[in-house]
Amino acid sequence: MKGTEKIIAHIRADAEAQSAAILAQAEEQCAAIRADFEGKAKERYNERLLAGGKACEDRVDSMDRIARMESRKGLLALKQEMVSQSFELACEKLVNLPEDEYVELLAKLAARASVTGGEEIVLNARDRAAVGEKAVRAANAKLAAEGRPAALKLSTAESGIKGGLLLRRGSIETNCSAELLVELQRGEMSSELAGLLFD
Repeated sequence: MKGTEKIIAHIRADAEAQSAAILAQAEEQCAAIRADFEGKAKERYNERLLAGGKACEDRVDSMDRIARMESRKGLLALKQEMVSQSFELACEKLVNLPEDEYVELLAKLAARASVTGGEEIVLNARDRAAVGEKAVRAANAKLAAEGRPAALKLSTAESGIKGGLLLRRGSIETNCSAELLVELQRGEMSSELAGLLFD
């Protein structure tokens, strides 16, 4: 039996040695695979980290561009509002000139716009009552001084304009309102006014 036990012991030792060698080889392979996957995982992690950082930078840049664009739009809207208010103020100042200056303005407008010299001058209710007759006399005097027919008359109709006048001949009406006069200057003067206000 002792010989059998020696053979079995020898077989067992060989099997254990082979098993240990296989186990060592398997552990080496596992360690190599683990190291390879850890390297790949680190590489993927770094790629994702870089991609996330780039995405964040892109998002911040995009938000910054949008914020700057919105800021410029807001500033432009404010400038346009201030320019509009300036023209509204100009219209108010025009219709609230001292009486003699306002009569002179109405007379000039009527004389320049008159074609036949026999048109009707249409004013708003306030101007009609305050300066209507004076404006008609002054306009006729200007026409006469130029050697043109001078038979303008004050209309019984009233207009809803802020100031200035409408010159009516039958169904033809020439708009010389303060609002239109200011609006006509707006196109030419808006950029100049914006430059004065904001530069």
